[in-house]
Amino acid sequence: MQLVVARIGRAHGIKGEVTVEVRTDEPELRLAPGAVLATDPAATGPLTIETGRVHSGRLLLRFEGVKDRTAAEALRNTLLIAEIDPGELPEEEDEYYDHQLMDLDVVTVDGIEVGRITEISHLPSQDLFIVERPDGSEVMIPFVEAIVTEIDLEEQRAVITPPPGLIDDNAEIASARDAEAEG
Repeated sequence: MQLVVARIGRAHGIKGEVTVEVRTDEPELRLAPGAVLATDPAATGPLTIETGRVHSGRLLLRFEGVKDRTAAEALRNTLLIAEIDPGELPEEEDEYYDHQLMDLDVVTVDGIEVGRITEISHLPSQDLFIVERPDGSEVMIPFVEAIVTEIDLEEQRAVITPPPGLIDDNAEIASARDAEAEG
């Protein structure tokens, strides 16, 4: 099974290093020197990691055969894809790979059907489930413990406790000033 582990960013320096946007909780395993990764678009790979280091909080990688800034810049926006065993699970009990979460049914704690997870968006602050509702519309649900209370892989469902306004139009007034303006 294939798993997207990073996206190549801009070139760094003149010796072929690139910044990467890490998309795995296990970068030390997936993005280690010697790792051979498939790519999307496929024509740019496979790529073998030659070196890796952290600089100013960003992971920098250099690939075999990429020796200058021009070659590094040509890789920009390429997705790096690792081949993993489908039976492999993340080390932590409450961690999941994207492929485990895709197509899960999303229901509220009251059993009301919300929809099905069609995409997972990885943002800097948190991950979002993109959920297709039965009527074809989409809703974004933050993948945080306060909202997603249970992931049941056996039952193929994610249970949520949405705050008012997340999946319906019953939003709460956020501040006293807003309440005074309406009153």
